[in-house]
Amino acid sequence: MFEKERNVTRLLDLVREAADKGAKLIVTPEMGTTGYCWFDRDEVSTQVETIPGATTDRFAALAKELGLHIVVGMPEVEPATGLYYNSAALIGPEGLVGKHRKSHPYISEPKWAAPGDLGHQVFETELGRIALLICMDIHFVETARLVALGGADVICHVSNWLSERTPAPYWISRAFENSCYLIESNRRGLERTVQFSGGSCVIEPDGAIAAVIDGGDGVITAEIDTDRARERVVLGEPTFAQRRPDLYRELPTGQSGWNPLDFFSLYGHRPLPAGRRSKIAAAQFAPSSNVAANLVRIAEFAGEAAAEGAALVVFPELAVTGLEDPASRAEGLSGVSVTRLLALASKLKIHIVAGLAEQDGEKIYNSAVLVGPEGFVGSYRKIHLASRDRGWASAGDSWKVFDLPLGRVGLLIGHDALFPEAGRILALRGCDAIAVPAAIGGQFSFGHAGTDVAQNFPIPTGADPFHWHHFRARAGENNVVLAFANVLDEDAGYPGKSGVFGPETFVFPRTEAIVFEGEGVAVSEIDTSNLDTPYPTNPIRRKDLVTMRLPHHYVPLAVEAGNEQAAAVA
Repeated sequence: MFEKERNVTRLLDLVREAADKGAKLIVTPEMGTTGYCWFDRDEVSTQVETIPGATTDRFAALAKELGLHIVVGMPEVEPATGLYYNSAALIGPEGLVGKHRKSHPYISEPKWAAPGDLGHQVFETELGRIALLICMDIHFVETARLVALGGADVICHVSNWLSERTPAPYWISRAFENSCYLIESNRRGLERTVQFSGGSCVIEPDGAIAAVIDGGDGVITAEIDTDRARERVVLGEPTFAQRRPDLYRELPTGQSGWNPLDFFSLYGHRPLPAGRRSKIAAAQFAPSSNVAANLVRIAEFAGEAAAEGAALVVFPELAVTGLEDPASRAEGLSGVSVTRLLALASKLKIHIVAGLAEQDGEKIYNSAVLVGPEGFVGSYRKIHLASRDRGWASAGDSWKVFDLPLGRVGLLIGHDALFPEAGRILALRGCDAIAVPAAIGGQFSFGHAGTDVAQNFPIPTGADPFHWHHFRARAGENNVVLAFANVLDEDAGYPGKSGVFGPETFVFPRTEAIVFEGEGVAVSEIDTSNLDTPYPTNPIRRKDLVTMRLPHHYVPLAVEAGNEQAAAVA
């Protein structure tokens, strides 16, 4: 801080070092020209500049000399208004290409910066389509989705990240679910008692880490293939073509900072259930084509979950009817299988979520039922059909949430949960928990070998076999408990990795349980109490990452036509 010339000179040296390694797109950290932890407008007033301006001119001269593009993070002043912004500039050989003003502020920006007013743009360059996001922006699933729908090949994410080992799971999930590259340029070091995590990386469209630097100053490089990004394929599925914008109309709505307890009790319509401390379980096994045998396995695992005190147990997708030709075993919701599930729930005094092929007249659905001691609670029909579903199943057209003694529970089925819009809508409806019966194959999780770089207590430095688990990220970003019950059948490509994941991504040790290997049941706690206070202190009910959303940015996500034009392309 207060050493802008030193910072800019050092950044220019690092850019030249990167260019010597062949780099054509070079990304530098958030607020890299000035430091980050400014007290107020008065203190930062000596550091702000216009864009373009003196500092961007220096980077533009180097970009012209070396024939490359540079992203620079810096505090900006808008001359017409005198407002300050936390900004990132994209500079090319011909000068300024465009800029992004941080749209979703962290706790520090409101002390001096106005919220970004430029939206979420994608810039056409000779290298490809480039988008810019700044640190906290990426906590919100909507921002990366907006620029990906706008055609971004690569997201340049500049940050001052803290409180988490890197590469951060959120970064990985944003690249993975949007099938694009993400270049993460992070800062390190201690500033005004704040320990930044360090750790910069290049993430590929499938979530793999192409290059990483965990500590110290330095440069890393990796190759980017824009054709690969433009395939928009997630775990082999063309997910952008499978989106259902007609069902996403709630995304541009939200609580707008209102007390969630007041918000959901307005007019006395569907107030949140009282809630309590409970346990939720996720069961992992491979259903067969024998319905009777599957029901026996379900009974065994439900009994195990009940013995551990679980109030709700979730079973995999099509757990009742099996994955192989499920339509041939489809039943109505008043059929024998659901009747047996009802009897089991009554006997064990537990709620059960299980997947099955549902026959309704001439149509068949990939469905999940929720039953409990009180009887049949409800059902949900899979909205986002995977390729294997399309030959036999009709798509559902309605989100479903149910109020139980443990809290408000929403249902998604497998492929649904790969769409960030789906989990977000259930969170907007006040869900405390999301149950996900799944049959998801491929890699959506990998470990971390550990690091010697100093981390804030209690962040672990040792190895973690599930450092990135996409559905752990899905839970945290929506402040819900997510029970992910996946099929385990390695010969058929289903890796299991089921678990119950807690509502906060950055709290350690995490509240979660995972089935590490083999068949079994994961059981973890959920706390939905806290309605007797004026404002919820419970993160599930408070939902920080939901209440802090800025819905006016999200209108393009609910536009039905023209996905590639859904966000502005500059």
